[in-house]
Amino acid sequence: MSQTPLNILLVGSGGREHALAWAIAKSPLCQRLFVAPGNPGTARHGENRPDLAVADHDAVVRFCRSENMGLVVVGPEAPLVAGLVDDLTAAGIPAFGPTKAAAQLEGSKGFTKDLCAEYGIPTAAFGRFTALDPALAYLRSQGAPIVVKADGLAAGKGVTVAETLEQAEEAVRAILGEAGGAQGGALVIEECLFGEEASFFALCDGTRAIPLGTAQDHKRVHDGDRGPNTGGMGAYSPAAIVTPEIERTVMEAIIAPTLRGMAERGTPFSGILYAGLMLTDEGPKLIEYNTRFGDPEAQVLMPRLTGDLVPALLAAARGDLSGVTIGFDPARAALTVVMAAQGYPGPVTRGSEIRGVEAAEAEGGAIVFQAGTRREGERLLSDGGRVLAVTALGASVGQAQARAYAALDRIDWPEGFCRRDIGGRAVARENEAPST
Repeated sequence: MSQTPLNILLVGSGGREHALAWAIAKSPLCQRLFVAPGNPGTARHGENRPDLAVADHDAVVRFCRSENMGLVVVGPEAPLVAGLVDDLTAAGIPAFGPTKAAAQLEGSKGFTKDLCAEYGIPTAAFGRFTALDPALAYLRSQGAPIVVKADGLAAGKGVTVAETLEQAEEAVRAILGEAGGAQGGALVIEECLFGEEASFFALCDGTRAIPLGTAQDHKRVHDGDRGPNTGGMGAYSPAAIVTPEIERTVMEAIIAPTLRGMAERGTPFSGILYAGLMLTDEGPKLIEYNTRFGDPEAQVLMPRLTGDLVPALLAAARGDLSGVTIGFDPARAALTVVMAAQGYPGPVTRGSEIRGVEAAEAEGGAIVFQAGTRREGERLLSDGGRVLAVTALGASVGQAQARAYAALDRIDWPEGFCRRDIGGRAVARENEAPST
């Protein structure tokens, strides 16, 4: 593999992309980093290109050729599902991420469930529907609690865990419409699994996969896991509940057959396979796949890296991970707390000033990854729902938690809010450990 420094384009503008830019910019293999469109946080590590229309694939190809791009890293799911990697690859530009066909693992929950059924991958029992009456009949035959999922991309908010049939029917009607699919809606209805959730990441090259860390996130908007689902209000890594034995099971029973199935279908998967797991009494089961780094999981994975991220991304993009090793410091935990604008995950008001980011980062080596922000002169303003991810490292999740909240408390943003219990279950588990 060539060790010549590369010009690298990172696609995206969220907290995940800030974390990736932070990691990529440290690599000796990174000569110049461009981020399209980027945010004020990514501008600290590379050159933002808000003028580059990522949805215009021809424009992206022209830009990559003009800047002699050696690697493109696609952060969010939408450009992957739209086939950006396909068009870059066809133009001879190395791109990290799955093809459009392979990205169906995230772009269509029904696609993934069918793959699980075909290859014996442990997951919840399910039914797929595009018409209202059969979906309602299936609901009534199964009873509640039950899970209703929009088939396509929904920014982490297309899932309803219904405690009653009335809630489930409301979710089905919201997706399919009263006309029963005439609007083109599709959904998956599946059994409600019980256990503890965890996120598992694997780096893939089409045929091989290597483990890339674990995390646990907090989807609900309020403390105590109350309120609606969000894109994620915080996370920590590692997920101690994913033991080495569980990791082996996940790799053998979930990741490996997924790669085999995708290859046999002629749609080999390359990139990040992010498995949302439920750790049940029967063993780990797949809830769903994402086909990119998580957000806010990237904000806790990147600071724990012990090696250079870029060679691994480049090897995956080239389809050959043989000999690649990438690891995380087992003695360091990371925790991130998301600060969101009041009203999130509903409508929010943009443009309020955020102060104290520098003071927060001076607190115990914390990192404030930016997402929904913009600059107006010297002022940092909110410009979205999830706005900041305040991240800290520690020898334990408890220490990382204490440091993250100490840093967060240095931020002056009255219009923002956060959960105050991120990592609580892991800290309680750590505190119980000496007596068990």
